[in-house]
Amino acid sequence: MSVSGQSGVGRLRWFNDFAGAEIPVANAVAYGTSAGGCNYYLGDFKLIGDLGETDTGAVSTDKANGYILLSGNNENGKGAAIATGIILSPVLNGTIVVECRLERAVLTAGNVFIGLAGTLADDVAEPVTATGTELTYVVPCVGFMLDSQLTAADGLWHMPYLLASTATQVSTVIEASQTAVAGESDLVRLEVDNNGAARWYINQVLEQSIGAGLAATTTTLMGACVGCWGTTGTAATVDVDYFLVEANRDWTR
Repeated sequence: MSVSGQSGVGRLRWFNDFAGAEIPVANAVAYGTSAGGCNYYLGDFKLIGDLGETDTGAVSTDKANGYILLSGNNENGKGAAIATGIILSPVLNGTIVVECRLERAVLTAGNVFIGLAGTLADDVAEPVTATGTELTYVVPCVGFMLDSQLTAADGLWHMPYLLASTATQVSTVIEASQTAVAGESDLVRLEVDNNGAARWYINQVLEQSIGAGLAATTTTLMGACVGCWGTTGTAATVDVDYFLVEANRDWTR
């Protein structure tokens, strides 16, 4: 193995400030289908999810800074995510940064996840599910979540890290000290190093630090996303101010 070309562009960066672009709700066709050539993009990112539903999509909002409203429908685990492809490897691209400023109008329903996930399918589901005080592995993931199905107070930030070898995780050991407030924006930032260590920041406060090889499997290829999913009978939304992903280029030949 050899490396070369390190005098080139070494930093990877994806960013959207959501100042007007949108994918209207009620497209009536799903991501990846041939109807209308419907693969949806928002600047550097793609929009994936259950987009054939009339209450799922991403709509710009008239708000200072410019926000986009991301909505999940009223079926459990159905929603939408703004995402990259599965293109980020901790060992090859670390340190990987995922940063997002966002707020929820209502905290009593739905699941929001911001971070890295090992699978982001066209009809993307939650990377991790939760009931009571237990998180259940769906795909390898590391990030932030707000989930109304946890017994913790509505809006309490959680910081899951699920390796491929992890079946479940107890929610009480990954609780942050900060609670989201309806109608107020939080800034969350995840940093994943090339050795699988990670750090979680909320509003510039370090909330959690996990050591090498424990937060992320270094060789697992992942994608970055911010997503929102509904619960049975109740739709869910999240307003996103901006979404930023940064990483180092892999120069391996």
